[in-house]
Amino acid sequence: MNLKTMTLEWTGDSLILVDQRKLPHVVEYVECRDYREVARAIKEMIVRGAPAIGAVAAFGFVLGARQFSHLKNEEFIESMGLVYKTLASTRPTAVNLFWALERMNRKIQQCIYDERLLWILEEEAVRIAKEDIETNKAIGKYGQTLLKDGDTVLTHCNAGALATVDYGTAVGVIRAAVENGKRIRVYVDETRPYLQGARLTAWELVQLGVETILITDNMAGWVMKQGKVDAVIVGADRIAANGDVANKIGTYSVAVLADRNGIPFYVAAPTSTIDIRIKDGTQIPIEERSHEEVTHIDGKRIAAQGVKVYNPAFDVTEHNLVSAIITEKGILKDPYIENIKKLFP
Repeated sequence: MNLKTMTLEWTGDSLILVDQRKLPHVVEYVECRDYREVARAIKEMIVRGAPAIGAVAAFGFVLGARQFSHLKNEEFIESMGLVYKTLASTRPTAVNLFWALERMNRKIQQCIYDERLLWILEEEAVRIAKEDIETNKAIGKYGQTLLKDGDTVLTHCNAGALATVDYGTAVGVIRAAVENGKRIRVYVDETRPYLQGARLTAWELVQLGVETILITDNMAGWVMKQGKVDAVIVGADRIAANGDVANKIGTYSVAVLADRNGIPFYVAAPTSTIDIRIKDGTQIPIEERSHEEVTHIDGKRIAAQGVKVYNPAFDVTEHNLVSAIITEKGILKDPYIENIKKLFP
């Protein structure tokens, strides 16, 4: 069961990932042959983006199962607990990671005595990946109805094909609008400190033939005030049961600025990003990353020696700042608690 997209390739024996740290200057690939290599690829952001992380973790689970397939049932289950724990410890904020691992773990519980278990697990991982592509296309289909011909969109971070298995969430909405004949222009926040907007989103949009204007993060408010933006569309790493949204650091600032300037702020994400076990955004764990991401760019120090650093990778936007959440099942609006409950009967 092979699968190949821009983000990943499953060969049947290994998982090949485009090294997103090197883009857009160099296109290089990293091959993962065991679950520890997959965990490292997630933690070191060789692959990133909540939906992509979930799919990649599922394939990491398969590699772990193959590694321990010689063990008897109880020993196998115990070893797979280690695989689960190793993969789950990589990125704490993106709930798709845990959603995918729990889905894979359920297959083990259901099929532990089935001699086809390895095949079943591989089939499930491929299914998760393929479902993600169809989910993103559905998000695009619904989301593009919110955009008019000639609109200008502002986006933050990368929620394109590279952040998913393929097609994208926020960028998928833009992509679908263009495919439906709409002329769309996009302002792309560079997204400090990791520059996912400048390195990845701008690169994807240019390849799609979309008019793309790169700005620094602190220009977004002024661009909005000048009337240059018709809508803001971002992705999400975790959405609480009340509609609070965790996304790349800087998203909250963009949402506040959009609200101040009367611009709709849309979140595009699959329902797997909604965590109904979390009441609101205050309960979402926020990952803090290396100080060097702030003090250095491309390995070169830009900050004074000895300076202290605070580097949260995500922030939380309250639901009252969110105009709509675009999912593969439709467009959700306030009251989010009630409308999210309808998705999870």
